[in-house]
Amino acid sequence: MTGPVAWFVDHTAGAPGTLRARAQHYVEAVPLSGSRAAALAAAAELALAAAVSQGRDRAAALDLLAADGLITLSLLAQAEDRPEALGDFASSLVGNTAA
Repeated sequence: MTGPVAWFVDHTAGAPGTLRARAQHYVEAVPLSGSRAAALAAAAELALAAAVSQGRDRAAALDLLAADGLITLSLLAQAEDRPEALGDFASSLVGNTAA
């Protein structure tokens, strides 16, 4: 494991197994390029798209929780890597997911 996946595994050791596995599925689906924060945000977008595509189906809840956790982790990664750019990064997330 390298990059965002290894960081994700290290930072989610205490998370519920089912949620952790689902979120990791999205992290592993993102190409390994750019920053960890950007990769985690991209994984969150994938999870959110999956949740939305399921409509009101109860199964969408796990993907929605994964998206929420991945956004939080992307902000943490940004704060660790480039705290001076955290505000701009957070603002860019709002612009990307508000559609």
